Amino acid sequence: MPTITLLTRIQADKSIVFNLSRSIELHLISSKKNKEKVVGGRKSGLIELGETVTWRAKHLGVYQNFTSKIIGCETDKYFADEMTSGAFESFKHEHYFFEKNDCTFQIDVLEFKSPFGVLGKLVDFLFLKTYMANFLKKRNETIKEYAESEKWKEIVLIA
Repeated sequence: MPTITLLTRIQADKSIVFNLSRSIELHLISSKKNKEKVVGGRKSGLIELGETVTWRAKHLGVYQNFTSKIIGCETDKYFADEMTSGAFESFKHEHYFFEKNDCTFQIDVLEFKSPFGVLGKLVDFLFLKTYMANFLKKRNETIKEYAESEKWKEIVLIA
């Protein structure tokens, strides 16, 4: 099962980073290139424990729906989402937040498994792991951009 671990250093308050990471609007901004939109579940604001969101986006030339559910949440420290339906056999994304030297560090741990057995493993190895890592990096660059400026106030009302 491929695992992507990504560390992002952000010069901002941990609660701002945590809330931007749960923001439906911020996710849509970061995934504009994929023509992403919300088609079900939580449609705006900050997603909470037990809630779901269904995204529709164009990835690798194909429109796909992906539904995830928030399966764990500890304010300003951690949250996790897991796919309940979509193109993967399994998909879990954990988000950790900690502060050090006036910075927030966001750690993403993404584990996924493609369907189709050996063929899926080959796809993961050849390009999908890199594609997913780049998608996460773009998302985190957007979080960083908004958190390190006053732009976060456009997205998160209370931090």
